[in-house]
Amino acid sequence: MLSPKILIVDDDLLIQSLLKRYLSDKGFAVETASDGEQMTQKLALRHFDLIVLDWMLPGEDGLSICMRLNNDDKSPPIIMLTANDSEDSRISGLEVGADDYMVKPFNPRELVARIHAVLRRRPNVFPAAIPEINRPPMKFGPYQINFLERCLYKENHKINLTEGEFALLKVLADYAGTPLSRERLAYLIDGRSHDPLNRSIDIQVSRLRRILQSDPTQPCYLQTVRSLGYMLTFNADSE
Repeated sequence: MLSPKILIVDDDLLIQSLLKRYLSDKGFAVETASDGEQMTQKLALRHFDLIVLDWMLPGEDGLSICMRLNNDDKSPPIIMLTANDSEDSRISGLEVGADDYMVKPFNPRELVARIHAVLRRRPNVFPAAIPEINRPPMKFGPYQINFLERCLYKENHKINLTEGEFALLKVLADYAGTPLSRERLAYLIDGRSHDPLNRSIDIQVSRLRRILQSDPTQPCYLQTVRSLGYMLTFNADSE
């Protein structure tokens, strides 16, 4: 299946180069543009599945570009980048049609997670098209996460997971060692805001604990960090 095509629009050539290399390593097809004019020329020549758009650009700024593209039903989704972390700026970006918003500096792994979330919300991009084919298995304790097969192995024994269980495990593995709140997990999994009355995250965590631990009441790998959320740790002793 073809890799999703990403267009990075940023006048900082170093950021262009770093993001292109990182996203290409993750299996995306990446092109770059330095301003709105170059972006428009590339959009006229080929289809892109998503645009990573910087706010501060020479000539037409990102906010104006986003507003212009939002008037075209065929335009790709947009993740806007900015050095301004004010709430008003974030709201302005979303109001003109950006699908997501990230403040510089940011972790490129989080950008990948947000690209995945935005693409999943778009009907013309199938979830299976989001590339994991180049990602090697991740090991912890007696377990190995196979991203291509979307399953878990324990000592060469395959453990099939539901889509929800694997999605949660993948996000926790992406941020191993970092506590993630329910709100953050919900956003990274499917780009949605967390409903405090929805206990689906807790239910999936309980299911994963029953899979990963012989005694889920004494979690070793999937831990609860008080007041912060859930965390996957690879430093625990294997059972």
